[in-house]
Amino acid sequence: MGEGLGVYKEYIAGMMAGLATVAVGHPFDTVKVKLQKHNTDVKGLRYKNGLHCASRILQTEGVKGLYRGATSSFLGMAFESSLMFGIYSQAKLFLRGDLGDDRPRPEIIVPSAMFGGAIVSFVLCPTELVKCRMQIQGTDSLVPNIRRYNSPLDCAVQTVKNEGVTGIFRGGSATLLRECAGNAVFFTVYEYLRYSIHSRLEDSKLKDGYLVDMGIGVLTGGLGGIACWSAVLPFDVAKTIIQTSPDKATETNPLKVLRSIHKRAGLKGCYAGLGPTIVRAFPANAAAIVAWEFSMKMLGIKRD
Repeated sequence: MGEGLGVYKEYIAGMMAGLATVAVGHPFDTVKVKLQKHNTDVKGLRYKNGLHCASRILQTEGVKGLYRGATSSFLGMAFESSLMFGIYSQAKLFLRGDLGDDRPRPEIIVPSAMFGGAIVSFVLCPTELVKCRMQIQGTDSLVPNIRRYNSPLDCAVQTVKNEGVTGIFRGGSATLLRECAGNAVFFTVYEYLRYSIHSRLEDSKLKDGYLVDMGIGVLTGGLGGIACWSAVLPFDVAKTIIQTSPDKATETNPLKVLRSIHKRAGLKGCYAGLGPTIVRAFPANAAAIVAWEFSMKMLGIKRD
């Protein structure tokens, strides 16, 4: 009974991590998506940089514009993070078995993270499609007024109506690649940094301090996020292009899409939105880890 409740608590902690991620990171994500859409399109308006894009949004739409599409993000990330952190924790526990030592092991971390990433990609794909289509509306939008959506629900309904059920899962391959590779990188960096820092503090009076734990969470989560997004941003660019294209016959193979982007905009195009992505990665992932670890501590879950 107690073990089952512990599993349940891990999913709650993961959900809190997702909510924290969206609250902190969504404005940066909106800027990233606009850069990816406009700065890789042949006829698109090219923003000078992320700051230029953000200032354009604030001037014309206010803060609300930066949180465009946040509703689907909160719902998607709450569920996605709940699954991701819960599955990762359980898979890691299963693969570790009776191993006594708690050192991070890549043969345990990587498959656990990739398995969790593969599962959550099926949840993330439709919610991110809605989010991206909402985000490219508004300031400097290339979307005609007649094609704009009134709400995330309207976007989802219209997508299914016009493109069928499979339409809501457009970009699934790119999402799968991004989530599997990204989570493997993120959790590997996070676990190794966390273990290294805690090992150095083993005999220190600071070991069990709440502020120290929070500081470690900020550092390890933030650096893990930067490593993750630096590795998988091209897949994210391909996903944005695939999901926001109005053409039903658009190419959905992420590698072919990236090849096309590279021909048009070079390597810079494949990394469109890098600035706001990296700026977002540190605080958003730091918030996720701090929320996750704090929630687990409050729920009485012991971390290895």
